[in-house]
Amino acid sequence: MSSVEHSQNLLAIVLEVTEALLPLVIFFVIFQILYLKFPSSQLVKLSLGISMTAIGMILFLYGVYNGFFPVGLEIGIFFGKIEHKWILMPVGFVLGFLATYAEPAVRVLCYQIEKSSSGYIRTKLMLYTLSISVATFVAIAMAKLVYGIPFLYIIIPGYLFAIILMWFSDKDFIAIAFDSGGVATGPMAVTFLMSMAVGVASSQEGRDPVIDGFGMIALIALAPIIFVLILGVYMRYIGGKDNV
Repeated sequence: MSSVEHSQNLLAIVLEVTEALLPLVIFFVIFQILYLKFPSSQLVKLSLGISMTAIGMILFLYGVYNGFFPVGLEIGIFFGKIEHKWILMPVGFVLGFLATYAEPAVRVLCYQIEKSSSGYIRTKLMLYTLSISVATFVAIAMAKLVYGIPFLYIIIPGYLFAIILMWFSDKDFIAIAFDSGGVATGPMAVTFLMSMAVGVASSQEGRDPVIDGFGMIALIALAPIIFVLILGVYMRYIGGKDNV
């Protein structure tokens, strides 16, 4: 990619971020004038925070469009063309684990859970539970691509199983489980694992990248819900609070 194309991409991202943040800034300005009346020192801090947010979003999206997306796509195409397609499942497990383990939002959530539960639910326990859950479901998603398993055959039984688990799980884990599903679908998973799945689907005969390549993020969102609820069932009937 030439420097001109890089500049055009960067400009497009700047405009995209501006369009996203501008309504929020206008909303804040209206409330500042009518109700909030923050002092000038607080306004300086807020302006600095908004500016840093904009710069962070620009850098992140530039890295995603020029780094994670193409790399994930090429990795998916490479593994999609190999003769032994079953290799995609262990590869998906490893990449799913690493992507979740490296996800900043997941670590923040796990820290907040331990802090809010006064150490009852440990950070490392939640971190490994979420990482293994996503890894397992990424492997299932790879099996779906390899063997042509319909998406509905996985997602509907999965959510029915989650609903059943809610009745048996420790109540402390139910809300955490559903929040974990949203947090696990962070930038690492969405930008890398989804593009890899699209790459795998596009490289296999008889697979449609639109039909078969998507659905990965829905499975990743479901994974922590099921595994955290299972952990809650274990803690309620077997583990006990003293053993967490």
